[in-house]
Amino acid sequence: MSEIADQDLWLFGYGSLIWKPPPHYDLRLPGYIEGFVRRFWQVRSEDHRGTPEAPGRVVTLLERSFWESLTDQVSHASAPPKVWGAAYRIPAARVAEVTEYMNIREINGYTIQYTPFHSRADPAHTTTSQQTTDSTSIQSPIKCLVYIGLPTNPQFLGPQDPQALAEHIVASRGPSGENRDYLYELETALNELSPESGDEHVSDLARRCREVEMKAKGGEDEKK
Repeated sequence: MSEIADQDLWLFGYGSLIWKPPPHYDLRLPGYIEGFVRRFWQVRSEDHRGTPEAPGRVVTLLERSFWESLTDQVSHASAPPKVWGAAYRIPAARVAEVTEYMNIREINGYTIQYTPFHSRADPAHTTTSQQTTDSTSIQSPIKCLVYIGLPTNPQFLGPQDPQALAEHIVASRGPSGENRDYLYELETALNELSPESGDEHVSDLARRCREVEMKAKGGEDEKK
């Protein structure tokens, strides 16, 4: 990080960072990156949404060309051309501190990449800690740091049957809470970014999880 220590840092979030931002940012912009696909194919075990015995599932990004070569297209055959999320500007004086925080938060299988971020700033969804900041003056695209669980990392799972994945998510929980809550919060956060920011992979999994929960609840009610 020495090459950016004297500059502001832009950090892109496509998962929990959308609703649980990093500390010390002074500007948050909704927008998207291109050339990637978001999938719930990354394992998080005892550190967040699962345990070593029942690891949870969280999102990672795949290069679109790699995803197109996988059997995932049988079950979730399409993916939006844009991966929506939020970019956070970290002031230069806080970069080292925030980087240390993020490296701990994303330590389980994620690596640092850089990618162009395209801002779609909307006053209703742009957050700033400095009221004098004019988000419209930010030139897009912005070079953003992003944490990605690459296919070569030991936590990467690859294509998952959506129904089996949903059932696993419902059953998993860890120090950071229920795995299903991560999914539901991600779905809500994405839908709030823009009229076009929804992700069918995320929404389909959320629908399946709710059905699994309802079925389980119905079974419990029958036993009473």
